[in-house]
Amino acid sequence: MAEDPGTATETRQLQLDVAGMTCAACERKVARALGQLPEVETATASARQGTATLTVRAEPTRSDLAAALETAGYELGTTPWLSRDRRAWVVALTAGAIVAAALVIAAALGLTDLAGTLGTPGTGGLLMVALIGLAAGASTCMALVGGVVLAISATYPAPAEAGPIRRIRPQLAFQVGRIVGFGVLGAALGALGAELVMPALLQGLLMVAVSVVMAILGVRLTGVSPRLAGWSPTLPRSWSRFVGGSQATGHGYSDLRAAGAGAATFFLPCGFTQAVQLYALSTGSPLQAGLVMAVFALGTAPGLLALAGLPALAGSRAGSRISAVVGVLLIGFAAFNLLGASRILGLQPTATVVDSTHPLSANVRLVGGVQIVSMEQQDTGYLPATSYVKAGVPIKWQITSTSPFSCAAFLRAPDIGVDTQLKAGLNSVPVPALPAGTVPFTCVMGMYSGELIAIDNPGPPG
Repeated sequence: MAEDPGTATETRQLQLDVAGMTCAACERKVARALGQLPEVETATASARQGTATLTVRAEPTRSDLAAALETAGYELGTTPWLSRDRRAWVVALTAGAIVAAALVIAAALGLTDLAGTLGTPGTGGLLMVALIGLAAGASTCMALVGGVVLAISATYPAPAEAGPIRRIRPQLAFQVGRIVGFGVLGAALGALGAELVMPALLQGLLMVAVSVVMAILGVRLTGVSPRLAGWSPTLPRSWSRFVGGSQATGHGYSDLRAAGAGAATFFLPCGFTQAVQLYALSTGSPLQAGLVMAVFALGTAPGLLALAGLPALAGSRAGSRISAVVGVLLIGFAAFNLLGASRILGLQPTATVVDSTHPLSANVRLVGGVQIVSMEQQDTGYLPATSYVKAGVPIKWQITSTSPFSCAAFLRAPDIGVDTQLKAGLNSVPVPALPAGTVPFTCVMGMYSGELIAIDNPGPPG
Protein backbone atom coordinates (compact mmCIF):
# COMPACT_ATOMS: atom_id res chain seq x y z
CA MET A 1 0.00 0.00 0.00
CA ALA A 2 1.34 3.41 -0.92
CA GLU A 3 2.19 5.81 1.89
CA ASP A 4 -0.43 8.45 2.56
CA PRO A 5 1.06 11.74 1.28
CA GLY A 6 -0.55 13.52 4.18
CA THR A 7 1.62 11.64 6.67
CA ALA A 8 4.96 12.44 4.98
CA THR A 9 7.28 14.64 7.04
CA GLU A 10 8.68 17.64 5.24
CA THR A 11 12.14 18.91 6.16
CA ARG A 12 13.81 22.25 5.66
CA GLN A 13 17.16 23.84 6.36
CA LEU A 14 17.84 26.25 9.18
CA GLN A 15 21.06 28.27 9.56
CA LEU A 16 22.28 29.62 12.89
CA ASP A 17 25.04 31.99 13.92
CA VAL A 18 27.23 30.23 16.50
CA ALA A 19 29.86 32.11 18.49
CA GLY A 20 33.07 30.57 19.80
CA MET A 21 34.08 28.02 17.14
CA THR A 22 37.79 28.12 16.23
CA CYS A 23 38.69 24.70 14.82
CA ALA A 24 37.50 21.44 13.27
CA ALA A 25 36.98 19.92 16.73
CA CYS A 26 34.64 22.81 17.54
CA GLU A 27 32.66 22.09 14.39
CA ARG A 28 32.21 18.44 15.40
CA LYS A 29 31.12 19.35 18.94
CA VAL A 30 28.57 21.89 17.73
CA ALA A 31 27.17 19.52 15.09
CA ARG A 32 26.88 16.70 17.61
CA ALA A 33 25.16 18.85 20.24
CA LEU A 34 22.62 20.29 17.80
CA GLY A 35 22.08 16.93 16.09
CA GLN A 36 20.78 15.46 19.36
CA LEU A 37 17.74 17.72 19.39
CA PRO A 38 14.60 15.71 18.49
CA GLU A 39 13.57 18.11 15.73
CA VAL A 40 16.97 17.91 13.96
CA GLU A 41 17.77 15.26 11.34
CA THR A 42 21.29 16.43 10.40
CA ALA A 43 23.62 19.19 11.55
CA THR A 44 26.88 20.62 10.20
CA ALA A 45 28.98 23.55 11.37
CA SER A 46 31.61 25.87 9.88
CA ALA A 47 34.13 27.61 12.12
CA ARG A 48 35.27 29.82 9.25
CA GLN A 49 31.74 31.14 8.62
CA GLY A 50 30.70 31.01 12.27
CA THR A 51 27.48 29.17 11.40
CA ALA A 52 25.67 25.87 11.84
CA THR A 53 23.30 24.43 9.21
CA LEU A 54 20.47 22.15 10.38
CA THR A 55 18.03 19.94 8.48
CA VAL A 56 14.92 20.00 10.68
CA ARG A 57 11.48 18.35 10.72
CA ALA A 58 10.17 21.17 12.90
CA GLU A 59 11.86 24.34 14.04
CA PRO A 60 13.44 23.98 17.51
CA THR A 61 12.84 26.75 19.99
CA ARG A 62 15.58 29.30 20.48
CA SER A 63 15.92 28.30 24.10
CA ASP A 64 16.46 24.63 23.13
CA LEU A 65 19.11 25.64 20.57
CA ALA A 66 20.86 27.86 23.11
CA ALA A 67 20.78 25.13 25.76
CA ALA A 68 22.23 22.53 23.36
CA LEU A 69 25.08 24.86 22.38
CA GLU A 70 25.74 25.80 26.00
CA THR A 71 26.29 22.14 26.92
CA ALA A 72 29.02 22.03 24.25
CA GLY A 73 30.61 25.31 25.39
CA TYR A 74 29.25 27.64 22.67
CA GLU A 75 26.43 30.13 22.29
CA LEU A 76 24.06 31.60 19.77
CA GLY A 77 25.34 34.77 18.18
CA THR A 78 27.84 36.16 15.71
CA THR A 79 31.52 35.59 16.36
CA PRO A 80 33.10 39.07 16.47
CA TRP A 81 36.01 40.04 14.26
CA LEU A 82 37.68 41.78 17.20
CA SER A 83 37.80 40.30 20.68
CA ARG A 84 35.80 41.99 23.41
CA ASP A 85 37.99 40.36 26.04
CA ARG A 86 40.33 42.97 27.50
CA ARG A 87 42.71 40.24 28.66
CA ALA A 88 43.31 39.10 25.07
CA TRP A 89 44.36 42.62 24.09
CA VAL A 90 46.55 43.04 27.17
CA VAL A 91 48.31 39.74 26.44
CA ALA A 92 48.78 40.63 22.75
CA LEU A 93 50.12 44.12 23.51
CA THR A 94 52.42 42.71 26.20
CA ALA A 95 53.70 40.12 23.72
CA GLY A 96 54.34 42.89 21.19
CA ALA A 97 56.27 44.87 23.77
CA ILE A 98 58.34 41.80 24.68
CA VAL A 99 59.23 41.13 21.04
CA ALA A 100 60.07 44.81 20.42
CA ALA A 101 62.26 44.94 23.53
CA ALA A 102 64.05 41.75 22.49
CA LEU A 103 64.78 43.23 19.06
CA VAL A 104 66.12 46.46 20.58
CA ILE A 105 68.37 44.51 22.95
CA ALA A 106 69.57 42.23 20.13
CA ALA A 107 70.43 45.26 18.00
CA ALA A 108 72.25 46.92 20.90
CA LEU A 109 74.32 43.78 21.48
CA GLY A 110 75.03 43.34 17.78
CA LEU A 111 73.11 40.06 17.64
CA THR A 112 71.17 41.15 14.56
CA ASP A 113 74.42 40.80 12.59
CA LEU A 114 75.04 37.32 13.97
CA ALA A 115 74.40 35.62 10.66
CA GLY A 116 77.10 37.68 9.00
CA THR A 117 79.80 37.05 11.57
CA LEU A 118 79.60 33.35 12.36
CA GLY A 119 82.30 31.01 11.11
CA THR A 120 82.98 30.05 7.55
CA PRO A 121 81.14 31.27 4.47
CA GLY A 122 77.60 29.89 4.32
CA THR A 123 77.31 29.12 8.03
CA GLY A 124 75.29 32.26 8.72
CA GLY A 125 72.83 31.54 5.93
CA LEU A 126 72.13 28.05 7.26
CA LEU A 127 71.86 29.45 10.79
CA MET A 128 69.19 31.81 9.50
CA VAL A 129 67.35 28.86 7.94
CA ALA A 130 67.56 26.96 11.25
CA LEU A 131 66.15 29.96 13.16
CA ILE A 132 63.28 30.21 10.67
CA GLY A 133 62.67 26.50 11.27
CA LEU A 134 62.49 27.09 15.02
CA ALA A 135 59.86 29.79 14.51
CA ALA A 136 57.89 27.57 12.11
CA GLY A 137 58.00 24.59 14.46
CA ALA A 138 56.39 26.67 17.19
CA SER A 139 53.65 28.12 15.01
CA THR A 140 52.42 27.29 11.51
CA CYS A 141 54.12 23.90 11.14
CA MET A 142 52.78 22.89 14.55
CA ALA A 143 49.26 23.93 13.52
CA LEU A 144 49.38 22.04 10.22
CA VAL A 145 51.38 18.96 11.20
CA GLY A 146 49.83 18.62 14.65
CA GLY A 147 47.09 16.24 13.50
CA VAL A 148 49.66 13.83 12.07
CA VAL A 149 51.92 14.08 15.10
CA LEU A 150 49.11 13.34 17.56
CA ALA A 151 47.65 10.56 15.40
CA ILE A 152 51.00 8.77 15.25
CA SER A 153 51.49 9.09 19.00
CA ALA A 154 47.98 7.77 19.70
CA THR A 155 48.54 4.57 17.70
CA TYR A 156 51.80 3.63 19.42
CA PRO A 157 51.17 1.23 22.34
CA ALA A 158 54.05 2.19 24.63
CA PRO A 159 54.15 -0.02 27.75
CA ALA A 160 53.65 1.74 31.08
CA GLU A 161 57.19 0.82 32.14
CA ALA A 162 58.77 2.12 28.92
CA GLY A 163 61.58 4.65 29.28
CA PRO A 164 61.52 8.18 27.83
CA ILE A 165 63.27 7.25 24.56
CA ARG A 166 60.91 4.36 23.90
CA ARG A 167 57.88 6.54 24.64
CA ILE A 168 58.89 9.10 22.02
CA ARG A 169 59.89 6.44 19.47
CA PRO A 170 57.13 7.40 16.99
CA GLN A 171 58.17 11.05 17.19
CA LEU A 172 61.82 10.18 16.59
CA ALA A 173 60.85 8.11 13.53
CA PHE A 174 58.64 10.95 12.32
CA GLN A 175 61.42 13.53 12.72
CA VAL A 176 64.05 11.34 11.03
CA GLY A 177 61.72 10.80 8.09
CA ARG A 178 60.91 14.51 7.97
CA ILE A 179 64.56 15.62 7.97
CA VAL A 180 65.70 13.01 5.44
CA GLY A 181 62.61 13.54 3.27
CA PHE A 182 63.04 17.31 3.27
CA GLY A 183 66.68 16.87 2.29
CA VAL A 184 65.89 14.54 -0.62
CA LEU A 185 62.91 16.54 -1.88
CA GLY A 186 64.86 19.76 -1.39
CA ALA A 187 67.61 18.36 -3.62
CA ALA A 188 64.96 17.69 -6.26
CA LEU A 189 63.85 21.32 -5.96
CA GLY A 190 67.43 22.47 -6.45
CA ALA A 191 67.78 20.30 -9.56
CA LEU A 192 64.53 21.75 -10.90
CA GLY A 193 65.74 25.25 -10.09
CA ALA A 194 68.85 24.69 -12.17
CA GLU A 195 66.57 24.33 -15.21
CA LEU A 196 63.89 26.79 -14.17
CA VAL A 197 64.02 30.53 -13.54
CA MET A 198 60.91 31.73 -11.76
CA PRO A 199 59.65 35.05 -13.15
CA ALA A 200 60.00 37.91 -10.68
CA LEU A 201 56.28 38.66 -10.94
CA LEU A 202 55.27 35.10 -10.01
CA GLN A 203 57.84 34.96 -7.23
CA GLY A 204 56.67 38.26 -5.76
CA LEU A 205 53.01 37.24 -5.90
CA LEU A 206 53.81 33.92 -4.20
CA MET A 207 55.59 35.81 -1.41
CA VAL A 208 52.56 38.09 -1.00
CA ALA A 209 50.27 35.04 -0.72
CA VAL A 210 52.57 33.39 1.83
CA SER A 211 52.73 36.63 3.82
CA VAL A 212 48.95 36.94 3.96
CA VAL A 213 48.66 33.38 5.30
CA MET A 214 51.35 34.08 7.90
CA ALA A 215 49.61 37.30 8.98
CA ILE A 216 46.25 35.54 9.38
CA LEU A 217 47.87 32.81 11.49
CA GLY A 218 49.66 35.44 13.55
CA VAL A 219 46.49 37.37 14.29
CA ARG A 220 44.77 34.10 15.15
CA LEU A 221 47.48 33.16 17.65
CA THR A 222 47.31 36.53 19.41
CA GLY A 223 43.65 35.88 20.21
CA VAL A 224 42.52 39.39 19.26
CA SER A 225 40.28 38.17 16.41
CA PRO A 226 37.95 35.26 17.31
CA ARG A 227 36.55 35.23 13.77
CA LEU A 228 39.98 34.76 12.20
CA ALA A 229 40.66 31.92 14.64
CA GLY A 230 38.41 29.74 12.48
CA TRP A 231 40.47 30.44 9.36
CA SER A 232 43.53 28.39 10.31
CA PRO A 233 44.44 25.80 7.63
CA THR A 234 44.15 22.23 8.90
CA LEU A 235 45.07 18.80 7.62
CA PRO A 236 42.18 16.59 6.41
CA ARG A 237 41.19 14.26 9.25
CA SER A 238 41.07 11.22 6.94
CA TRP A 239 44.73 11.77 5.95
CA SER A 240 45.76 12.20 9.58
CA ARG A 241 44.05 8.94 10.52
CA PHE A 242 45.66 7.04 7.62
CA VAL A 243 49.25 8.10 8.18
CA GLY A 244 48.91 7.72 11.92
CA GLY A 245 47.25 4.33 11.70
CA SER A 246 43.92 3.35 13.22
CA GLN A 247 41.60 0.42 13.56
CA ALA A 248 39.23 2.05 11.10
CA THR A 249 41.79 1.88 8.31
CA GLY A 250 43.21 -1.46 9.31
CA HIS A 251 46.69 -0.09 9.91
CA GLY A 252 48.68 -0.28 13.12
CA TYR A 253 51.73 1.74 14.03
CA SER A 254 54.99 1.25 12.13
CA ASP A 255 58.24 3.20 12.18
CA LEU A 256 58.30 3.19 8.38
CA ARG A 257 54.85 4.74 8.09
CA ALA A 258 55.73 7.33 10.76
CA ALA A 259 58.88 8.26 8.82
CA GLY A 260 56.91 8.41 5.57
CA ALA A 261 54.39 10.72 7.20
CA GLY A 262 57.22 13.00 8.26
CA ALA A 263 58.58 13.16 4.71
CA ALA A 264 55.10 13.78 3.28
CA THR A 265 54.70 16.96 5.37
CA PHE A 266 57.03 18.59 2.83
CA PHE A 267 53.89 19.20 0.74
CA LEU A 268 51.79 20.87 3.44
CA PRO A 269 51.04 24.58 2.83
CA CYS A 270 53.00 26.08 5.73
CA GLY A 271 54.01 29.67 4.98
CA PHE A 272 57.52 29.28 6.39
CA THR A 273 58.06 26.00 4.53
CA GLN A 274 56.97 27.50 1.24
CA ALA A 275 59.25 30.50 1.70
CA VAL A 276 62.26 28.24 2.35
CA GLN A 277 61.24 25.96 -0.53
CA LEU A 278 61.24 29.00 -2.79
CA TYR A 279 64.72 29.85 -1.53
CA ALA A 280 65.87 26.25 -2.15
CA LEU A 281 64.41 26.28 -5.67
CA SER A 282 66.28 29.49 -6.44
CA THR A 283 69.67 27.97 -5.55
CA GLY A 284 69.71 25.87 -8.72
CA SER A 285 71.92 23.43 -6.79
CA PRO A 286 70.69 20.00 -5.54
CA LEU A 287 73.36 19.93 -2.81
CA GLN A 288 72.65 23.42 -1.48
CA ALA A 289 68.86 23.07 -1.75
CA GLY A 290 68.88 19.68 -0.01
CA LEU A 291 71.03 21.05 2.80
CA VAL A 292 68.80 24.10 3.20
CA MET A 293 65.61 22.04 3.48
CA ALA A 294 67.17 19.47 5.83
CA VAL A 295 68.41 22.22 8.16
CA PHE A 296 64.98 23.84 8.09
CA ALA A 297 63.32 20.53 9.05
CA LEU A 298 65.88 20.08 11.82
CA GLY A 299 64.97 23.54 13.10
CA THR A 300 61.28 22.63 13.32
CA ALA A 301 62.00 19.48 15.35
CA PRO A 302 62.04 21.05 18.87
CA GLY A 303 58.60 22.62 18.46
CA LEU A 304 57.05 19.49 17.00
CA LEU A 305 58.65 17.24 19.64
CA ALA A 306 57.19 19.51 22.31
CA LEU A 307 53.71 19.16 20.83
CA ALA A 308 52.86 16.27 23.15
CA GLY A 309 53.04 18.72 26.06
CA LEU A 310 50.82 21.37 24.48
CA PRO A 311 47.46 19.93 25.59
CA ALA A 312 48.52 20.58 29.18
CA LEU A 313 49.05 24.22 28.28
CA ALA A 314 45.82 24.61 26.35
CA GLY A 315 43.57 27.12 28.06
CA SER A 316 46.21 28.04 30.60
CA ARG A 317 47.48 31.57 31.10
CA ALA A 318 51.02 30.52 30.16
CA GLY A 319 49.79 28.89 26.95
CA SER A 320 47.93 32.01 25.81
CA ARG A 321 51.00 34.18 26.44
CA ILE A 322 53.27 31.85 24.47
CA SER A 323 50.79 31.80 21.58
CA ALA A 324 50.55 35.59 21.62
CA VAL A 325 54.33 36.01 21.40
CA VAL A 326 54.50 33.55 18.51
CA GLY A 327 51.61 35.38 16.83
CA VAL A 328 53.38 38.72 17.07
CA LEU A 329 56.52 37.17 15.59
CA LEU A 330 54.49 35.73 12.73
CA ILE A 331 52.96 39.10 11.95
CA GLY A 332 56.46 40.60 11.98
CA PHE A 333 57.73 37.93 9.58
CA ALA A 334 54.72 38.55 7.33
CA ALA A 335 55.48 42.28 7.22
CA PHE A 336 59.13 41.55 6.47
CA ASN A 337 58.13 39.20 3.63
CA LEU A 338 55.75 41.79 2.20
CA LEU A 339 58.58 44.32 2.23
CA GLY A 340 60.75 41.88 0.27
CA ALA A 341 57.91 41.12 -2.15
CA SER A 342 57.42 44.83 -2.82
CA ARG A 343 61.10 45.10 -3.74
CA ILE A 344 60.88 42.12 -6.09
CA LEU A 345 57.75 43.53 -7.72
CA GLY A 346 59.35 46.95 -8.07
CA LEU A 347 56.68 48.65 -5.95
CA GLN A 348 59.12 50.55 -3.74
CA PRO A 349 60.10 53.94 -5.13
CA THR A 350 63.81 54.64 -5.02
CA ALA A 351 64.82 56.69 -2.03
CA THR A 352 67.99 57.97 -3.68
CA VAL A 353 67.96 61.51 -5.07
CA VAL A 354 70.16 61.35 -8.18
CA ASP A 355 72.75 64.10 -8.39
CA SER A 356 73.72 64.52 -12.07
CA THR A 357 77.18 65.77 -11.04
CA HIS A 358 77.92 63.05 -8.49
CA PRO A 359 81.38 61.51 -8.99
CA LEU A 360 81.87 57.85 -9.84
CA SER A 361 81.92 55.65 -6.74
CA ALA A 362 85.29 54.58 -5.33
CA ASN A 363 84.55 50.97 -6.37
CA VAL A 364 84.17 51.95 -10.05
CA ARG A 365 87.12 52.25 -12.45
CA LEU A 366 87.36 52.68 -16.22
CA VAL A 367 89.58 50.15 -18.02
CA GLY A 368 89.78 50.07 -21.83
CA GLY A 369 86.31 51.49 -22.42
CA VAL A 370 84.66 49.24 -19.83
CA GLN A 371 83.64 50.09 -16.27
CA ILE A 372 84.78 47.63 -13.58
CA VAL A 373 82.29 47.77 -10.70
CA SER A 374 83.55 45.87 -7.66
CA MET A 375 81.11 44.73 -4.97
CA GLU A 376 81.10 42.20 -2.13
CA GLN A 377 78.15 39.98 -1.32
CA GLN A 378 77.95 39.11 2.37
CA ASP A 379 75.43 37.34 4.64
CA THR A 380 74.00 40.75 5.47
CA GLY A 381 73.69 42.06 1.90
CA TYR A 382 75.86 43.99 -0.54
CA LEU A 383 78.87 46.23 0.05
CA PRO A 384 78.64 48.84 -1.27
CA ALA A 385 74.89 48.66 -1.89
CA THR A 386 74.89 51.81 -4.07
CA SER A 387 77.33 52.44 -6.92
CA TYR A 388 77.47 55.52 -9.15
CA VAL A 389 78.52 54.58 -12.70
CA LYS A 390 78.89 56.43 -16.00
CA ALA A 391 75.90 56.21 -18.34
CA GLY A 392 76.52 54.84 -21.84
CA VAL A 393 79.58 52.73 -20.91
CA PRO A 394 79.41 48.89 -20.64
CA ILE A 395 79.96 47.40 -17.19
CA LYS A 396 81.80 44.36 -15.91
CA TRP A 397 80.20 43.75 -12.52
CA GLN A 398 82.76 41.91 -10.38
CA ILE A 399 81.10 40.50 -7.26
CA THR A 400 83.01 38.64 -4.57
CA SER A 401 80.70 36.25 -2.70
CA THR A 402 81.74 35.49 0.88
CA SER A 403 78.50 33.66 1.75
CA PRO A 404 77.07 31.55 -1.10
CA PHE A 405 74.34 30.08 1.16
CA SER A 406 72.86 33.48 1.99
CA CYS A 407 69.77 34.82 0.24
CA ALA A 408 72.00 37.65 -1.02
CA ALA A 409 73.90 35.15 -3.19
CA PHE A 410 70.93 34.96 -5.55
CA LEU A 411 71.10 38.29 -7.33
CA ARG A 412 68.17 39.68 -9.31
CA ALA A 413 68.15 42.88 -11.43
CA PRO A 414 65.19 42.33 -13.79
CA ASP A 415 65.51 45.75 -15.43
CA ILE A 416 68.81 44.70 -17.02
CA GLY A 417 68.17 40.95 -17.31
CA VAL A 418 70.49 39.88 -14.47
CA ASP A 419 69.36 36.69 -12.73
CA THR A 420 72.35 34.84 -11.33
CA GLN A 421 73.53 32.67 -8.49
CA LEU A 422 76.81 33.86 -7.06
CA LYS A 423 79.43 31.21 -6.34
CA ALA A 424 81.97 31.49 -3.54
CA GLY A 425 84.78 33.82 -4.62
CA LEU A 426 84.90 36.18 -7.58
CA ASN A 427 81.96 36.35 -10.00
CA SER A 428 81.87 38.43 -13.18
CA VAL A 429 78.49 39.61 -14.46
CA PRO A 430 78.37 41.52 -17.78
CA VAL A 431 76.01 44.50 -17.82
CA PRO A 432 75.17 46.51 -20.95
CA ALA A 433 75.69 50.27 -21.09
CA LEU A 434 73.04 51.93 -18.96
CA PRO A 435 71.02 55.02 -19.76
CA ALA A 436 70.94 57.72 -17.13
CA GLY A 437 68.82 56.60 -14.20
CA THR A 438 68.63 54.10 -11.36
CA VAL A 439 68.72 50.31 -11.74
CA PRO A 440 67.61 48.49 -8.55
CA PHE A 441 68.74 44.99 -7.63
CA THR A 442 67.74 42.61 -4.84
CA CYS A 443 68.36 39.14 -3.51
CA VAL A 444 65.92 36.42 -4.54
CA MET A 445 63.73 36.99 -1.46
CA GLY A 446 63.87 40.77 -1.56
CA MET A 447 65.57 40.87 1.85
CA TYR A 448 68.65 42.77 0.65
CA SER A 449 68.78 45.40 -2.06
CA GLY A 450 70.99 47.94 -3.76
CA GLU A 451 71.17 50.07 -6.89
CA LEU A 452 73.36 51.07 -9.80
CA ILE A 453 72.96 54.80 -10.54
CA ALA A 454 74.04 55.83 -14.02
CA ILE A 455 75.05 59.50 -14.60
CA ASP A 456 75.72 61.17 -17.94
CA ASN A 457 78.48 63.54 -16.80
CA PRO A 458 79.83 62.48 -13.41
CA GLY A 459 81.82 65.04 -11.48
CA PRO A 460 85.48 64.70 -10.49
CA PRO A 461 86.39 62.17 -7.78
CA GLY A 462 85.71 63.48 -4.30
